[in-house]
Amino acid sequence: MISQVQVLAAEDLSMFGHDPWWLVLIKAVFCFAFLMVTVLFSIVWERKVVAWMQLRIGPNRHGPWGLLQSLADGVKLMLKEDVIVKRADKVVYILAPIIAAIPAFMAIAVIPFGPADNQVSIFGHRTAMQLTDLPIAMLYVLAVASVGIYGIVLAGWSSGSTYPLLGGLRSCAQMISYEIAMGAAFASVFLYSGSMSTSAIVEAQADRWYILLLPVSFIIYVVTMVGETNRAPFDMPESEGDLVGGFNTEYSSIKFALFMLAEYVNMVTVSAVSVTLFLGGWRAPYPISAFWEGANQGWWPLLWFVLKVQLLLFFFIWLRGTLPRVRYDQLMKLGWKVLIPVSVVWLMLVATVRALRNENYDFQQIVLYVAGAVLSLLVLSYVVDLFRGDKEKKERAVREAEEAAAPFDPMAGGYPVPPLPGQSLPPVPRRRPRRERELIVSGGPDTVSEGSREGKEGDGV
Repeated sequence: MISQVQVLAAEDLSMFGHDPWWLVLIKAVFCFAFLMVTVLFSIVWERKVVAWMQLRIGPNRHGPWGLLQSLADGVKLMLKEDVIVKRADKVVYILAPIIAAIPAFMAIAVIPFGPADNQVSIFGHRTAMQLTDLPIAMLYVLAVASVGIYGIVLAGWSSGSTYPLLGGLRSCAQMISYEIAMGAAFASVFLYSGSMSTSAIVEAQADRWYILLLPVSFIIYVVTMVGETNRAPFDMPESEGDLVGGFNTEYSSIKFALFMLAEYVNMVTVSAVSVTLFLGGWRAPYPISAFWEGANQGWWPLLWFVLKVQLLLFFFIWLRGTLPRVRYDQLMKLGWKVLIPVSVVWLMLVATVRALRNENYDFQQIVLYVAGAVLSLLVLSYVVDLFRGDKEKKERAVREAEEAAAPFDPMAGGYPVPPLPGQSLPPVPRRRPRRERELIVSGGPDTVSEGSREGKEGDGV
């Protein structure tokens, strides 16, 4: 149980805000460089892993083992012709990729790379392995993630074309439906840690990672972070099968590269957030931390953090090489009918458990209370579904009987429709029976058109 004194102590951020300006600049450059290097590596790694899954070679020309392929692609994009379409709103058209890319870099500012109380030495100055921290750091992460979606929406609108507009609208709807479940998953972590500070959340996982305490929240966040980054199988805004290229169809050169950069930086950012909230942050895994006391000291936490982030990036790549793209209606159904209800119910369950723990209830009593409540809900839902199913069966039978009695109209709604089972097409007017059609002889009187017959009769007159 987390007492109020422990919560206040965990939110003590006095170690931040005292670094000299040059050290703050160095840490900011490190965060930027960390994202850029990770993005360059992730692009090559994705192409290599997908090629390995598909029994191909992958990049192997630029640099050793093709490691400089992503750098070569970036140089190539910068050297391409920068085209601005004629019907575009030029100001918004140029600002859209910038709006999409800048917020992607901002969330890394509050991610801890190491413990705040065990500071490292940089040029003789002791400092925490984190740029800064806030009492509401996770709300800051949600805010900057939401701002980035404006770049995609404005890119689709400002292009002056149909397909980019549809891609931008898809992205907006996708963001709305998935950020609700993401916020509920975050709230479960806040209830257990007692803080919204990223460094305090990692400190609260000293005994047990939240992936073990809150597995449903972790699964919900993993699904929502894939949807937030517009990655396969949820890459609806840029699905080339039906939208050509989506919101970035009319972009080229460096502006197109900024959209791709924003996508991969967002992948790194959401992976870092997932590591911070559920995977113990910079803490070493259990076998190492149990047998090595210095595993979480010095610069070693940076290694564990990077390895965990790379593991989640591999998960992104694995999904892209394995699962096909879902339909848009399936995407919306998953977000509104599955993730949001499950996340809300799970949040209520977590809040109930925390409230009972704060009232000093025994763990076995909490388990019995929660299991009883869940069992009651399941029985109630079963009874409701049972009566609802009987009612739907009766309504379906009445509807089928009415449809069978009513004459079938193949042009209902102005469009030709095929008959359903139990329905039959009405007879075609002025159509001879099949037996009569077989008896017609070529050149006979039945093969003469009405116009030619009238012409012959006129000649005879």
